Amino acid sequence: MNKILIFIFLYVNLSLNLFANPNIQARTGILMDYHSDEVLYELDPDSQIYPASMTKIMTAIVAFDLLKKNKLSLDDKFTISENAWRLSQAGYSSMFIMINDQVSVENLLKGIIIASGNDACIALAEGIAGSESNFADMMNEKAGEIGMTSTNFTNSSGINDPDNVSTVRDIAIMSKHLIKNYPIYYELFAEKTFTWDRTGGEPIKQGNRNPLLYKNVGVDGVKTGYLAVEKYSLASTMKKKDRRVIAVASGFNTKNLRSSESLKLLNWGFRNTNTFEISKKNETIFELDTWLGTSNKIKATTKEDFYLTINKKNISHLTVSLDYEGPILAPVTKGTQIATMTVKNKDEIIKSLPLYAIEDLKKVNFFKSLITSLNYLIWGDV
Repeated sequence: MNKILIFIFLYVNLSLNLFANPNIQARTGILMDYHSDEVLYELDPDSQIYPASMTKIMTAIVAFDLLKKNKLSLDDKFTISENAWRLSQAGYSSMFIMINDQVSVENLLKGIIIASGNDACIALAEGIAGSESNFADMMNEKAGEIGMTSTNFTNSSGINDPDNVSTVRDIAIMSKHLIKNYPIYYELFAEKTFTWDRTGGEPIKQGNRNPLLYKNVGVDGVKTGYLAVEKYSLASTMKKKDRRVIAVASGFNTKNLRSSESLKLLNWGFRNTNTFEISKKNETIFELDTWLGTSNKIKATTKEDFYLTINKKNISHLTVSLDYEGPILAPVTKGTQIATMTVKNKDEIIKSLPLYAIEDLKKVNFFKSLITSLNYLIWGDV
């Protein structure tokens, strides 16, 4: 049995409180690594919340899904109903659309994502599904599809409704789905301003409600929320180089706490943990020794992506090994499992992944096989 050991070491100067719990001042919260889905921190993450304007993430997802499938265009225009216009009145976050306006899907999405317009939500929902109720059904169908098991949407904006509920865990799942599946459209969540050339007045310029976008620390989304019964909430994400973490928390008492505590949680994740790309499907290639083949190496890969997130204080104990009976005897057919990759933290197996040949390996002809075998018997030279 051949065993190739790959040791990963990281030397860091650790302050005494580096690994301390972040202890955020919120009612419920979660911090998740984007690539590995590892939960880095949680505070009652399955407690029911009113997601407020974080609901608009799903409103955008439904529209993005239709755009991606070419069932909707950014240039399509919807007529603004009285129902939508009423939410542009004082007291609500609004895009300030007017009855009978013809507004493009692109502008409505900007009004929803950047200005957090409740009026734009209803206009988009009615334009896509005929009614907000029908659109909520589409939202719930999508929520179930992506694994949001504790969520029920009743409207497109998240305004007061005791049955419009979720959890911070589900909001984190939804945020990852948004970022992963609609990368081009997701860029709207990083835009800081939106100017709407409204009917019957001067253009209105509004800033993005997400306070962390203005700090230039790598935050590029996602969405704030506020309801009197829930207080302040925020789904946020930070990217540094190739790594991204997602934080969702709710029940902050003030806007300032929402901003500072969310940033503290994101930074804590980067300071205390690292994520490694152990294998990427069809991209991470391993070469294994062969016997009696037309090549003395054969290439293999995994059939799934695997990222590992680990606390920095445990990195020196991390090992990745390739285990196989070798050298591998030819012939080998493409797609055959020929090895196993095992990831361990000390003696604990974290993950075992089969490796599959990504090419055929033919056996050498009889005479070359004979010479090679004799050479091995005499000299022990494989």
